[in-house]
Amino acid sequence: QVQLVESGGGLVQEGGSLRLSCAPSGRTFNDYIMGWFRQAPGKERELVAVVTSSGTYSYYSDSVRGRFIMSRGSAKNTVYLTMNSLKPEDTAVYYCAANPTRNDYSIKAFNSWGRGTQVTVSS
Repeated sequence: QVQLVESGGGLVQEGGSLRLSCAPSGRTFNDYIMGWFRQAPGKERELVAVVTSSGTYSYYSDSVRGRFIMSRGSAKNTVYLTMNSLKPEDTAVYYCAANPTRNDYSIKAFNSWGRGTQVTVSS
């Protein structure tokens, strides 16, 4: 039923690194736009990074650009988010999402979501 499953979250100290994985369940999303989002308590869900199916276009939010990198693996179309130089403000539940459109990058276009993985960065 859940077709995207995130893993790799945990507790890490400030300045450390962590890699999140997003594995498809039941089907592949090779031809989908893929994105990572995060949501902190009391805050709206926000975009972290997005990449097209072809990999020709990628976007990172200003707060993570230069520190995070999103990649798409070949094995079972797993999607990764490598997070470096982590800050306490990166603490949130991180969600993987899939977008079946060709060129609509708005959050409403992402219609398949994982259930999230917790990332906690201590100071």
